[in-house]
Amino acid sequence: MSVEPPWVRAWTGGLPAVHVGNVAEFNAVFGGIPAVCDHYSCLAAFGSPWPALIVLPLPVQQWWIRHLAATLGWGEVRVRGGLAAEGQGAAALAGLPEIVSPEVAVLPWGRTPAFDRIRPAPAGVLDCIRRFESKRGSHELFRELAPDHPRIRIAAQRRVASRRELKAVAMPYVLKEEYGVGGAGTRVVATPPAPRRVRGLLLEEYIEPVANPTFDAVIAADGQVHPVGTGAMTIDGTRYQGVTIGPGTLPTEQVQTAAAFGAAVGAALASRGYRGWYDVDFVADRTGVLVPIEINLRLTGPAVAFTIQAALDRLHGAGHVVRTLDCLPLGARLPSAALREHVTRLAAHCQELGTILLVTIPTAAFDPFPYLGIALAAQTIEGLDEAERAIRTANEALGAMFTLPDPERVVSAVGGRRRRRAPLRQS
Repeated sequence: MSVEPPWVRAWTGGLPAVHVGNVAEFNAVFGGIPAVCDHYSCLAAFGSPWPALIVLPLPVQQWWIRHLAATLGWGEVRVRGGLAAEGQGAAALAGLPEIVSPEVAVLPWGRTPAFDRIRPAPAGVLDCIRRFESKRGSHELFRELAPDHPRIRIAAQRRVASRRELKAVAMPYVLKEEYGVGGAGTRVVATPPAPRRVRGLLLEEYIEPVANPTFDAVIAADGQVHPVGTGAMTIDGTRYQGVTIGPGTLPTEQVQTAAAFGAAVGAALASRGYRGWYDVDFVADRTGVLVPIEINLRLTGPAVAFTIQAALDRLHGAGHVVRTLDCLPLGARLPSAALREHVTRLAAHCQELGTILLVTIPTAAFDPFPYLGIALAAQTIEGLDEAERAIRTANEALGAMFTLPDPERVVSAVGGRRRRRAPLRQS
Protein backbone atom coordinates (compact mmCIF):
# COMPACT_ATOMS: atom_id res chain seq x y z
CA MET A 1 0.00 0.00 0.00
CA SER A 2 1.30 3.46 -0.89
CA VAL A 3 1.33 6.67 1.11
CA GLU A 4 -1.43 9.18 0.39
CA PRO A 5 -0.19 11.83 -2.05
CA PRO A 6 0.20 15.31 -0.46
CA TRP A 7 -2.26 16.83 -2.93
CA VAL A 8 -5.13 14.77 -1.50
CA ARG A 9 -5.04 16.51 1.88
CA ALA A 10 -4.49 19.86 0.17
CA TRP A 11 -7.62 19.24 -1.90
CA THR A 12 -9.92 17.84 0.82
CA GLY A 13 -8.41 19.39 3.95
CA GLY A 14 -8.45 15.91 5.44
CA LEU A 15 -12.25 16.02 5.67
CA PRO A 16 -14.90 13.68 4.24
CA ALA A 17 -15.56 14.81 0.68
CA VAL A 18 -18.87 15.74 -0.93
CA HIS A 19 -18.64 15.64 -4.73
CA VAL A 20 -21.03 17.90 -6.64
CA GLY A 21 -21.66 17.36 -10.36
CA ASN A 22 -22.44 20.93 -11.39
CA VAL A 23 -20.66 20.53 -14.73
CA ALA A 24 -23.45 21.98 -16.87
CA GLU A 25 -23.87 24.96 -14.58
CA PHE A 26 -20.16 25.76 -14.70
CA ASN A 27 -20.01 25.37 -18.47
CA ALA A 28 -22.95 27.74 -18.90
CA VAL A 29 -21.23 30.47 -16.89
CA PHE A 30 -17.60 30.07 -17.86
CA GLY A 31 -17.65 27.87 -20.93
CA GLY A 32 -20.33 29.57 -23.02
CA ILE A 33 -22.36 26.34 -23.27
CA PRO A 34 -26.13 26.28 -22.51
CA ALA A 35 -26.94 24.92 -19.05
CA VAL A 36 -28.49 21.61 -20.00
CA CYS A 37 -27.61 18.52 -18.06
CA ASP A 38 -25.12 16.21 -19.74
CA HIS A 39 -23.69 12.82 -18.98
CA TYR A 40 -20.25 14.30 -18.33
CA SER A 41 -21.49 15.26 -14.86
CA CYS A 42 -21.03 11.62 -13.83
CA LEU A 43 -17.29 12.29 -13.75
CA ALA A 44 -17.84 14.33 -10.60
CA ALA A 45 -18.11 10.99 -8.80
CA PHE A 46 -14.31 10.96 -9.09
CA GLY A 47 -13.77 14.44 -7.64
CA SER A 48 -11.48 12.99 -4.96
CA PRO A 49 -10.09 9.51 -4.28
CA TRP A 50 -12.54 8.74 -1.44
CA PRO A 51 -15.98 10.39 -1.49
CA ALA A 52 -18.46 10.30 1.37
CA LEU A 53 -21.38 11.70 -0.65
CA ILE A 54 -21.86 12.10 -4.41
CA VAL A 55 -24.44 14.61 -5.66
CA LEU A 56 -25.36 14.27 -9.34
CA PRO A 57 -27.96 15.98 -11.51
CA LEU A 58 -29.01 12.77 -13.27
CA PRO A 59 -30.33 9.65 -11.53
CA VAL A 60 -27.84 6.78 -11.54
CA GLN A 61 -28.24 3.06 -10.92
CA GLN A 62 -27.01 1.58 -7.64
CA TRP A 63 -25.08 -1.15 -9.44
CA TRP A 64 -22.78 1.52 -10.83
CA ILE A 65 -21.96 2.96 -7.40
CA ARG A 66 -21.40 -0.53 -5.99
CA HIS A 67 -19.08 -1.27 -8.92
CA LEU A 68 -17.01 1.86 -8.18
CA ALA A 69 -16.95 1.40 -4.41
CA ALA A 70 -15.85 -2.23 -4.62
CA THR A 71 -13.10 -1.50 -7.15
CA LEU A 72 -11.72 1.65 -5.51
CA GLY A 73 -12.14 0.70 -1.85
CA TRP A 74 -14.57 3.50 -1.10
CA GLY A 75 -16.60 1.69 1.53
CA GLU A 76 -20.07 3.09 2.15
CA VAL A 77 -20.84 6.01 -0.18
CA ARG A 78 -24.14 7.87 -0.25
CA VAL A 79 -25.49 9.13 -3.54
CA ARG A 80 -28.09 11.79 -4.27
CA GLY A 81 -28.97 11.63 -7.94
CA GLY A 82 -31.59 13.23 -10.14
CA LEU A 83 -31.55 16.58 -8.35
CA ALA A 84 -31.21 18.82 -11.38
CA ALA A 85 -32.13 17.08 -14.61
CA GLU A 86 -32.07 20.39 -16.51
CA GLY A 87 -28.58 21.26 -15.36
CA GLN A 88 -29.38 24.06 -12.89
CA GLY A 89 -27.82 22.46 -9.85
CA ALA A 90 -27.42 25.25 -7.30
CA ALA A 91 -31.12 25.67 -6.53
CA ALA A 92 -31.53 21.96 -5.87
CA LEU A 93 -28.44 21.86 -3.68
CA ALA A 94 -29.60 24.64 -1.39
CA GLY A 95 -31.75 22.24 0.63
CA LEU A 96 -29.01 19.69 1.34
CA PRO A 97 -27.59 20.07 4.86
CA GLU A 98 -24.30 18.43 3.83
CA ILE A 99 -23.51 21.30 1.47
CA VAL A 100 -23.28 23.86 4.26
CA SER A 101 -21.76 21.64 6.96
CA PRO A 102 -18.28 22.78 8.05
CA GLU A 103 -17.42 19.14 8.82
CA VAL A 104 -17.11 18.13 5.18
CA ALA A 105 -15.12 19.30 2.18
CA VAL A 106 -17.57 20.27 -0.58
CA LEU A 107 -15.92 19.77 -3.95
CA PRO A 108 -17.97 21.06 -6.87
CA TRP A 109 -16.83 20.37 -10.41
CA GLY A 110 -16.37 24.12 -10.70
CA ARG A 111 -17.10 27.27 -8.74
CA THR A 112 -19.98 29.41 -10.01
CA PRO A 113 -21.71 32.52 -8.67
CA ALA A 114 -24.83 30.46 -7.94
CA PHE A 115 -22.88 27.81 -6.03
CA ASP A 116 -20.95 30.52 -4.20
CA ARG A 117 -24.17 31.76 -2.63
CA ILE A 118 -24.54 28.35 -0.96
CA ARG A 119 -20.91 27.52 -0.15
CA PRO A 120 -18.75 30.64 -0.56
CA ALA A 121 -15.27 30.34 -2.03
CA PRO A 122 -12.33 32.36 -0.71
CA ALA A 123 -12.25 35.94 -1.94
CA GLY A 124 -10.84 36.27 -5.41
CA VAL A 125 -11.58 32.75 -6.65
CA LEU A 126 -14.47 33.64 -8.95
CA ASP A 127 -12.60 36.64 -10.34
CA CYS A 128 -9.63 34.40 -11.17
CA ILE A 129 -11.87 31.86 -12.87
CA ARG A 130 -13.47 34.52 -15.04
CA ARG A 131 -10.10 36.04 -15.94
CA PHE A 132 -8.07 32.91 -16.67
CA GLU A 133 -10.68 30.51 -18.04
CA SER A 134 -10.58 33.09 -20.81
CA LYS A 135 -8.30 31.95 -23.64
CA ARG A 136 -7.09 35.53 -23.94
CA GLY A 137 -6.45 35.89 -20.21
CA SER A 138 -4.52 32.62 -19.98
CA HIS A 139 -2.45 33.59 -23.04
CA GLU A 140 -1.46 36.87 -21.36
CA LEU A 141 -0.34 34.97 -18.26
CA PHE A 142 1.63 32.50 -20.38
CA ARG A 143 3.46 35.37 -22.09
CA GLU A 144 4.30 36.86 -18.70
CA LEU A 145 5.82 33.62 -17.37
CA ALA A 146 7.46 32.17 -20.50
CA PRO A 147 10.79 34.10 -20.39
CA ASP A 148 11.86 32.03 -17.36
CA HIS A 149 11.10 28.71 -19.14
CA PRO A 150 13.29 28.12 -22.21
CA ARG A 151 11.46 24.93 -23.26
CA ILE A 152 8.17 26.82 -23.45
CA ARG A 153 7.04 28.66 -26.58
CA ILE A 154 3.98 30.89 -26.79
CA ALA A 155 1.81 30.72 -29.89
CA ALA A 156 0.95 34.04 -31.52
CA GLN A 157 -2.60 35.19 -30.74
CA ARG A 158 -4.76 38.22 -31.52
CA ARG A 159 -8.40 39.19 -31.90
CA VAL A 160 -10.06 39.03 -35.31
CA ALA A 161 -11.84 42.12 -36.60
CA SER A 162 -13.26 40.78 -39.88
CA ARG A 163 -13.20 37.91 -42.38
CA ARG A 164 -11.28 40.11 -44.77
CA GLU A 165 -8.14 40.18 -42.63
CA LEU A 166 -8.06 36.36 -42.58
CA LYS A 167 -7.38 36.29 -46.32
CA ALA A 168 -3.81 37.29 -45.62
CA VAL A 169 -3.29 34.63 -42.92
CA ALA A 170 -1.48 31.44 -43.91
CA MET A 171 -3.44 28.25 -43.33
CA PRO A 172 -3.85 26.29 -41.22
CA TYR A 173 -4.73 28.56 -38.32
CA VAL A 174 -6.84 28.27 -35.19
CA LEU A 175 -9.98 30.25 -34.32
CA LYS A 176 -11.11 30.24 -30.69
CA GLU A 177 -14.04 31.52 -28.73
CA GLU A 178 -12.72 33.34 -25.66
CA TYR A 179 -14.49 30.85 -23.39
CA GLY A 180 -15.00 27.18 -24.11
CA VAL A 181 -14.46 23.77 -22.51
CA GLY A 182 -13.23 20.46 -23.86
CA GLY A 183 -12.42 21.98 -27.25
CA ALA A 184 -15.86 23.52 -27.76
CA GLY A 185 -15.64 26.82 -29.62
CA THR A 186 -12.23 26.00 -31.10
CA ARG A 187 -11.66 25.06 -34.73
CA VAL A 188 -8.69 24.52 -36.99
CA VAL A 189 -9.18 26.23 -40.36
CA ALA A 190 -7.16 24.34 -42.96
CA THR A 191 -8.97 25.25 -46.19
CA PRO A 192 -10.93 28.31 -47.34
CA PRO A 193 -13.36 29.85 -46.88
CA ALA A 194 -13.16 31.23 -43.37
CA PRO A 195 -16.20 30.72 -41.10
CA ARG A 196 -18.95 33.31 -41.54
CA ARG A 197 -18.75 34.69 -38.01
CA VAL A 198 -15.22 35.61 -36.98
CA ARG A 199 -15.45 39.07 -35.42
CA GLY A 200 -14.30 38.93 -31.80
CA LEU A 201 -12.79 35.46 -32.12
CA LEU A 202 -9.18 34.80 -31.21
CA LEU A 203 -6.85 33.99 -34.09
CA GLU A 204 -4.05 31.73 -32.93
CA GLU A 205 -1.02 30.25 -34.62
CA TYR A 206 -1.49 26.58 -35.47
CA ILE A 207 1.00 24.20 -33.86
CA GLU A 208 1.02 20.71 -35.34
CA PRO A 209 0.79 18.46 -32.28
CA VAL A 210 3.09 15.52 -31.72
CA ALA A 211 1.62 15.06 -28.24
CA ASN A 212 -0.87 16.83 -25.98
CA PRO A 213 0.56 16.97 -22.44
CA THR A 214 -1.41 18.24 -19.45
CA PHE A 215 -0.41 19.17 -15.90
CA ASP A 216 -2.80 19.13 -12.93
CA ALA A 217 -2.29 20.63 -9.49
CA VAL A 218 -4.12 21.85 -6.39
CA ILE A 219 -3.68 25.23 -4.72
CA ALA A 220 -4.30 24.69 -1.01
CA ALA A 221 -6.00 27.11 1.36
CA ASP A 222 -2.60 28.53 2.36
CA GLY A 223 -1.72 29.27 -1.28
CA GLN A 224 0.82 26.47 -1.65
CA VAL A 225 0.83 24.66 -5.01
CA HIS A 226 0.65 20.86 -4.78
CA PRO A 227 1.41 19.12 -8.08
CA VAL A 228 -0.88 16.21 -8.92
CA GLY A 229 0.79 14.95 -12.08
CA THR A 230 1.19 15.05 -15.84
CA GLY A 231 -0.53 13.07 -18.55
CA ALA A 232 -0.91 12.62 -22.29
CA MET A 233 -4.33 13.71 -23.53
CA THR A 234 -6.16 12.11 -26.44
CA ILE A 235 -7.58 14.81 -28.71
CA ASP A 236 -9.91 14.23 -31.66
CA GLY A 237 -9.58 17.32 -33.83
CA THR A 238 -9.89 19.91 -31.09
CA ARG A 239 -12.03 17.91 -28.67
CA TYR A 240 -10.77 16.22 -25.53
CA GLN A 241 -11.48 12.47 -25.43
CA GLY A 242 -9.43 11.18 -22.50
CA VAL A 243 -5.97 10.93 -20.97
CA THR A 244 -3.27 8.43 -20.03
CA ILE A 245 -1.26 9.02 -16.85
CA GLY A 246 1.47 7.17 -15.04
CA PRO A 247 5.06 6.01 -15.56
CA GLY A 248 6.25 6.18 -19.17
CA THR A 249 3.31 8.21 -20.42
CA LEU A 250 5.41 11.16 -21.62
CA PRO A 251 9.12 11.72 -22.27
CA THR A 252 10.95 12.79 -19.13
CA GLU A 253 11.89 16.20 -20.54
CA GLN A 254 8.24 16.97 -21.40
CA VAL A 255 7.16 15.91 -17.91
CA GLN A 256 9.73 18.21 -16.31
CA THR A 257 8.90 21.14 -18.59
CA ALA A 258 5.14 20.80 -18.09
CA ALA A 259 5.51 20.43 -14.32
CA ALA A 260 7.83 23.42 -13.95
CA PHE A 261 5.72 25.74 -16.07
CA GLY A 262 2.47 24.41 -14.61
CA ALA A 263 3.71 25.06 -11.08
CA ALA A 264 4.70 28.61 -12.09
CA VAL A 265 1.18 29.14 -13.43
CA GLY A 266 -0.17 27.86 -10.11
CA ALA A 267 2.00 30.27 -8.12
CA ALA A 268 0.76 33.15 -10.27
CA LEU A 269 -2.86 32.06 -9.80
CA ALA A 270 -2.35 31.71 -6.05
CA SER A 271 -0.92 35.24 -5.83
CA ARG A 272 -4.10 36.50 -7.49
CA GLY A 273 -6.37 34.71 -5.02
CA TYR A 274 -7.21 31.39 -6.67
CA ARG A 275 -7.63 28.29 -4.50
CA GLY A 276 -8.58 24.84 -5.75
CA TRP A 277 -7.92 22.46 -8.63
CA TYR A 278 -6.51 23.66 -11.93
CA ASP A 279 -4.69 22.31 -14.95
CA VAL A 280 -2.57 23.64 -17.82
CA ASP A 281 -2.91 22.01 -21.25
CA PHE A 282 -0.09 22.00 -23.79
CA VAL A 283 0.77 21.02 -27.35
CA ALA A 284 4.19 19.46 -27.93
CA ASP A 285 5.65 20.38 -31.31
CA ARG A 286 8.07 18.35 -33.45
CA THR A 287 11.09 19.56 -31.47
CA GLY A 288 9.58 18.61 -28.13
CA VAL A 289 9.04 22.23 -27.10
CA LEU A 290 5.76 22.74 -25.23
CA VAL A 291 3.21 25.36 -26.21
CA PRO A 292 0.66 26.10 -23.42
CA ILE A 293 -2.83 26.53 -24.82
CA GLU A 294 -5.23 26.98 -21.90
CA ILE A 295 -5.83 26.91 -18.14
CA ASN A 296 -8.82 25.14 -16.59
CA LEU A 297 -9.72 26.43 -13.14
CA ARG A 298 -11.95 23.58 -12.03
CA LEU A 299 -11.89 19.81 -11.90
CA THR A 300 -10.86 18.36 -15.23
CA GLY A 301 -11.15 15.18 -17.28
CA PRO A 302 -7.57 14.23 -16.29
CA ALA A 303 -8.48 14.77 -12.62
CA VAL A 304 -10.60 11.62 -12.89
CA ALA A 305 -7.56 9.57 -13.88
CA PHE A 306 -5.49 11.00 -11.02
CA THR A 307 -8.08 10.31 -8.32
CA ILE A 308 -8.57 6.76 -9.62
CA GLN A 309 -4.82 6.23 -9.62
CA ALA A 310 -4.54 7.48 -6.02
CA ALA A 311 -7.30 5.12 -4.85
CA LEU A 312 -5.82 2.09 -6.63
CA ASP A 313 -2.28 2.87 -5.49
CA ARG A 314 -3.50 2.95 -1.89
CA LEU A 315 -5.21 -0.43 -2.33
CA HIS A 316 -2.65 -2.29 -4.41
CA GLY A 317 0.62 -0.35 -4.26
CA ALA A 318 2.08 2.43 -6.38
CA GLY A 319 2.76 2.32 -10.09
CA HIS A 320 -0.63 2.17 -11.79
CA VAL A 321 -0.94 3.52 -15.29
CA VAL A 322 -4.48 4.83 -15.88
CA ARG A 323 -6.31 5.67 -19.09
CA THR A 324 -9.70 7.34 -19.35
CA LEU A 325 -11.92 7.19 -22.44
CA ASP A 326 -14.82 9.57 -21.96
CA CYS A 327 -16.86 8.78 -25.06
CA LEU A 328 -16.36 5.17 -26.10
CA PRO A 329 -19.01 4.07 -28.67
CA LEU A 330 -21.13 1.27 -27.26
CA GLY A 331 -22.37 -0.27 -30.51
CA ALA A 332 -25.97 -0.70 -29.37
CA ARG A 333 -28.44 0.95 -27.02
CA LEU A 334 -28.46 -0.95 -23.73
CA PRO A 335 -30.97 -0.57 -20.90
CA SER A 336 -29.63 -0.77 -17.37
CA ALA A 337 -29.80 -4.54 -16.81
CA ALA A 338 -28.17 -5.33 -20.15
CA LEU A 339 -25.51 -2.67 -19.57
CA ARG A 340 -24.68 -4.16 -16.17
CA GLU A 341 -24.30 -7.60 -17.76
CA HIS A 342 -22.09 -6.22 -20.53
CA VAL A 343 -19.88 -4.34 -18.06
CA THR A 344 -19.55 -7.44 -15.88
CA ARG A 345 -18.27 -9.44 -18.85
CA LEU A 346 -15.89 -6.66 -19.86
CA ALA A 347 -14.50 -6.32 -16.33
CA ALA A 348 -13.95 -10.09 -16.05
CA HIS A 349 -12.12 -10.20 -19.36
CA CYS A 350 -9.98 -7.18 -18.43
CA GLN A 351 -9.11 -8.89 -15.16
CA GLU A 352 -7.85 -11.88 -17.16
CA LEU A 353 -5.62 -9.43 -19.03
CA GLY A 354 -4.28 -7.97 -15.77
CA THR A 355 -6.25 -4.74 -16.15
CA ILE A 356 -8.86 -3.06 -13.96
CA LEU A 357 -11.98 -1.66 -15.66
CA LEU A 358 -14.14 1.11 -14.22
CA VAL A 359 -17.22 2.66 -15.81
CA THR A 360 -17.02 6.44 -15.42
CA ILE A 361 -20.08 7.49 -17.47
CA PRO A 362 -22.94 4.93 -17.43
CA THR A 363 -25.93 7.14 -18.24
CA ALA A 364 -25.49 7.49 -22.02
CA ALA A 365 -25.93 3.80 -22.82
CA PHE A 366 -29.51 4.23 -24.08
CA ASP A 367 -28.96 7.51 -25.94
CA PRO A 368 -29.55 7.73 -29.71
CA PHE A 369 -25.75 7.60 -29.96
CA PRO A 370 -24.97 5.20 -27.11
CA TYR A 371 -21.59 5.38 -25.43
CA LEU A 372 -19.74 4.66 -22.21
CA GLY A 373 -17.10 6.51 -20.28
CA ILE A 374 -14.50 4.09 -18.91
CA ALA A 375 -11.19 4.06 -17.07
CA LEU A 376 -8.58 1.34 -17.34
CA ALA A 377 -5.72 0.72 -14.91
CA ALA A 378 -2.74 -1.58 -15.41
CA GLN A 379 0.96 -1.84 -14.69
CA THR A 380 2.04 -0.99 -18.24
CA ILE A 381 0.83 1.10 -21.16
CA GLU A 382 0.87 -2.07 -23.27
CA GLY A 383 -1.61 -3.59 -20.83
CA LEU A 384 -3.92 -0.59 -21.30
CA ASP A 385 -3.64 -0.89 -25.08
CA GLU A 386 -4.57 -4.57 -25.06
CA ALA A 387 -7.58 -4.03 -22.81
CA GLU A 388 -8.77 -1.05 -24.85
CA ARG A 389 -8.63 -3.09 -28.06
CA ALA A 390 -10.64 -5.89 -26.44
CA ILE A 391 -13.30 -3.47 -25.18
CA ARG A 392 -13.65 -1.70 -28.53
CA THR A 393 -14.04 -5.07 -30.25
CA ALA A 394 -16.65 -6.14 -27.71
CA ASN A 395 -18.63 -2.92 -28.12
CA GLU A 396 -18.54 -3.19 -31.91
CA ALA A 397 -19.82 -6.74 -31.64
CA LEU A 398 -22.88 -5.50 -29.76
CA GLY A 399 -24.08 -3.82 -32.93
CA ALA A 400 -23.68 -7.02 -34.93
CA MET A 401 -25.91 -8.86 -32.46
CA PHE A 402 -28.92 -6.95 -33.73
CA THR A 403 -28.25 -7.62 -37.41
CA LEU A 404 -27.51 -11.36 -37.29
CA PRO A 405 -30.04 -13.56 -39.16
CA ASP A 406 -30.64 -15.52 -35.95
CA PRO A 407 -30.62 -12.99 -33.07
CA GLU A 408 -31.11 -15.78 -30.52
CA ARG A 409 -27.68 -17.20 -31.27
CA VAL A 410 -24.74 -14.81 -31.12
CA VAL A 411 -21.09 -14.93 -30.25
CA SER A 412 -20.35 -13.41 -26.87
CA ALA A 413 -18.38 -10.20 -27.28
CA VAL A 414 -15.95 -11.25 -24.58
CA GLY A 415 -14.36 -14.67 -24.20
CA GLY A 416 -15.43 -16.09 -27.57
CA ARG A 417 -18.10 -18.46 -26.17
CA ARG A 418 -21.47 -18.87 -27.86
CA ARG A 419 -24.48 -17.90 -25.76
CA ARG A 420 -28.19 -17.63 -26.30
CA ARG A 421 -29.56 -14.14 -25.72
CA ALA A 422 -33.06 -12.77 -25.73
CA PRO A 423 -33.66 -9.48 -27.55
CA LEU A 424 -33.00 -6.51 -25.29
CA ARG A 425 -35.85 -4.36 -24.04
CA GLN A 426 -35.78 -1.12 -22.15
CA SER A 427 -36.51 -1.64 -18.46
